[in-house]
Amino acid sequence: MKKYNFNAGPSMLPREVIENTAKQILDFNGSGLSLMEISHRAKDFQPVVDESVALIKELLEIPSGYSVIFLGGGASLQFMQIPANFLIKKAAYLNTGTWAKKAEKEAKHFGEVVEVASSADANYTFYPKNFEVPADVDYLHITTNNTIYGTEYRKDFDVQVPLIADMSSDIMSRPVDVSKYTAIYAGAQKNMAMAGVTVVIVKDGMLGKAPRELPTMIDYRTHVDKGSMFNTPPVVPIYSLMETMRWVKAQGGVAEMNRRAVERADMLYAEIDRNKLFKGTVKEEDRSVMNICFVMNEEYKDLEKPFLDFATERGMVGIKGHRSVGGFRASCYNAQTVEGVQALIKAMKDFENQH
Repeated sequence: MKKYNFNAGPSMLPREVIENTAKQILDFNGSGLSLMEISHRAKDFQPVVDESVALIKELLEIPSGYSVIFLGGGASLQFMQIPANFLIKKAAYLNTGTWAKKAEKEAKHFGEVVEVASSADANYTFYPKNFEVPADVDYLHITTNNTIYGTEYRKDFDVQVPLIADMSSDIMSRPVDVSKYTAIYAGAQKNMAMAGVTVVIVKDGMLGKAPRELPTMIDYRTHVDKGSMFNTPPVVPIYSLMETMRWVKAQGGVAEMNRRAVERADMLYAEIDRNKLFKGTVKEEDRSVMNICFVMNEEYKDLEKPFLDFATERGMVGIKGHRSVGGFRASCYNAQTVEGVQALIKAMKDFENQH
């Protein structure tokens, strides 16, 4: 049976990325050594890092004055590393979900934190708008896509203070004006690579301003100066990132990724809205095209488990919703196919016909 991967992350990767990475794991560049066992300082690996950085800069049209670095620790480490490097006295945070709240919590270790808006009282079913950002904050932190709740902001903010974004679950899915940001960070395991590497884009001129002595590993300047080679980087994930960036470029870049994302989401949301069994969980104008969340209508609540079993038997993988929301979540990252979405839609229609 064919499997359709809707996991929220680690997520599906393009088949050719998996196959090409697997070949290098067996024999890296004909060296007789596995990619898993080569030195990160091997002459054949530095070009992998260089090409990965170049492709990210090209695909996102990153202007001069920004560095791209590869780190470990996931976005969770960045929740701390961002304020360590950029919070001087006070920072503003937009609370739009679980991960945004965790980022806000970590920032409080380094200075005053102002929560400018929150949708927590509504279980994060919408994206706050029309809020004011204090002019005296060091930065505004946002989470552009909320994986658990299925909300997304697909436009770049226009604010008068430095802007920092967690783009873990929607980076490379749409064009981004990087010049509007002081920093962008993303765990790569959604749209960029296998799990194990975090991509950080930082504006060089904003580094070194924090009024604290930073541990060497926490200071972004350490990794910028050493080209992500201060310590052993995650070699295999970086290689898979390079292959994924090659794939994105070959497919037509982030503009094409955006077109496909909207196409997939429109198809699935249309079925959710049509099908008498299901309903969406967030306001329509804030619906994510990456993580499509839906639940059973109240009168059909007892069919939740039967539908999950039914869809699983049809080859759907990873559609169970997060425990905070319940129901279902179809994650449609860049590698997701229209065929996969159509298969899920057919399962929804067939289940409706049975009930």
